[in-house]
Amino acid sequence: MTEGIIVKGIGGFYYVETANGVYECKARGVFRKEKVTPLVGDNVKISINEGENAENTIEEILPRSSFLLRPPVANINQLIIVVSGCQPSPNTVLTDRLTAIAAKRNIEPIIVLNKSDLTDVLDLYKAYQSTGFRTIVASGRTGYGVDEIKALLEGKISAFTGNSGVGKSTLLNCIDPSLGLATSEISLKLGRGKHTTRETTLHKICGGYVADTPGFASLEILKNEIILKDELQYLFPEFEDYIECCKFFPSCAHINDRGCAVRAAVEEGEISESRYQSYRTLYDEVKDIKEWELKK
Repeated sequence: MTEGIIVKGIGGFYYVETANGVYECKARGVFRKEKVTPLVGDNVKISINEGENAENTIEEILPRSSFLLRPPVANINQLIIVVSGCQPSPNTVLTDRLTAIAAKRNIEPIIVLNKSDLTDVLDLYKAYQSTGFRTIVASGRTGYGVDEIKALLEGKISAFTGNSGVGKSTLLNCIDPSLGLATSEISLKLGRGKHTTRETTLHKICGGYVADTPGFASLEILKNEIILKDELQYLFPEFEDYIECCKFFPSCAHINDRGCAVRAAVEEGEISESRYQSYRTLYDEVKDIKEWELKK
């Protein structure tokens, strides 16, 4: 058998890049029985079958170092979350949900504040820089900040993600013009972009692999990635210095608790108000979910 990496999956066919080229493959039926779905980024073993009507087959999926269900990609080192300063307006709750999911999956989140040529993104920059996440101000239209992004890609598998219309494909085209990815204008009526990327694909860029993923809405992530209320606080790294200082640690929810050090830090400007409000929103979504319910 030959080893390779899945660089694209569409319609039940998987395209596996090996040292000898890219092969179109089908997955073994046993994966479906075991409820395992091959993902873009998976390292796999394939059998290459000669003959006019012979099919190449994915025989084995090698162990994953990380994975996401939405966007569906495996073995990524960093999740590059593209946020538009305007057109569409920044969705901080969605962004903060993505950073929490990445942290849970042991993937480094990187924030890219795009469309800085159209609006001032200083407040957003301050909010995310204070978290300890790498934060880059960029413009896919002018190329500002693109060299900084390129430097992060070498030797890594990275996924570009964010909601529709934030300019992921424009940024990637700026990083590597040979990609020629489709882009779209923002609907002035709806305030969002169209889904120009239809499936997740790995591209070889700047000495690494980059996944351009389809745009999505916040609810789509919520359906696939559940974070329990007890773990949520630890996925906001700027809370770390304050959690154990809460009067009712470890049971403090950091919502309405008296003596909450996290809330005090927000009031004193040590923690971003927008990040804290995202935490409250996410907490409200999951506060009634029990761990045993996820095992049904």
